[in-house]
Amino acid sequence: MSSTDLPSVLATSVAPKVGAVRVAAGERLRKVGLPGITLTFRSRPPAREGLPPALYVHGLGGSSQNWSALMPLLDGLVDSEAVDLPGFGDSPPPDDGDYSVTGHARAVIRYLDSADRGPVHLIGNSMGGAVTTRVAAVRPDLVRTLTLVSPALPEVLVQRSAVPTALLALPGVASAFTRFTKDWSAEQRVRGVMALCYGDPTIVTPEAFRNAVEEMERRLALPYFWDAMARSARGIVNAYTLGGQHRLWRQAERVLAPTLLIYGGRDQLVSYRMAQRAARAFRDSRLLTLPDAGHVAMMEYPETVATSIRELLAETGELADAGTTNSAGS
Repeated sequence: MSSTDLPSVLATSVAPKVGAVRVAAGERLRKVGLPGITLTFRSRPPAREGLPPALYVHGLGGSSQNWSALMPLLDGLVDSEAVDLPGFGDSPPPDDGDYSVTGHARAVIRYLDSADRGPVHLIGNSMGGAVTTRVAAVRPDLVRTLTLVSPALPEVLVQRSAVPTALLALPGVASAFTRFTKDWSAEQRVRGVMALCYGDPTIVTPEAFRNAVEEMERRLALPYFWDAMARSARGIVNAYTLGGQHRLWRQAERVLAPTLLIYGGRDQLVSYRMAQRAARAFRDSRLLTLPDAGHVAMMEYPETVATSIRELLAETGELADAGTTNSAGS
């Protein structure tokens, strides 16, 4: 067990009765059982045979739905698949209760190995950015390119607005917050999350807001929701303090894959000032900064993000495999 792993806690084997996960037009869900974990994947039928695979990894509190706006824009370029990490979305908790960055990275690696799906274009947001950085560092054979949207890499001076999320890592805070907010409606909670994650929450459409409220209601009915949040937050904090070869910045320096870094100027969780440090750390990097974006640029500006990914693939020669027809072009 690595020093970032949390003590083992057996997950419940009884699936709670909650509402169904929303599936957007053109998407499909499937479950994959692996030793100790069951993962749910959201995918789109590839535009044609032979497209290179892409795997999308969400952040803390997110799910594969976070990629629903971006995936259709890459239909002609890649064969898209987004994962619900253990304990999030429609994936049940891991049997061993390991929500560390290493544990999540191990789940991704375990799937790619079992499916013989790599190498993939690996795309991560926030906590998923830390997870995919670790995957790319320890298993370069599984990664064609790496795209990181506001990756949760260690910061010395954490933004004040990010402190409440980090506090979830402390023992008892999640349960105390649950008691304090027991009367909050799903609508109130979603507005709070969007105010924190979006550079401009007013760009969220009424339909997207309704869908987010529905998903929030579903998640709150899950008995392990807050445990997964708290333990994953603790995993991020532990990863921030880890030294040696497992230090995330050192692993960033080990990444061989061409890397696209995307940072938002209004990000309240990952500081915009970290963009230049990240660009220096990843040896083969290119940087996209979006002054008006917040923490989830792929949801706020999916067309811009899709165009940048297409440019990454073109620059690295990956478009030759994807063909010339795509929906992310001009």
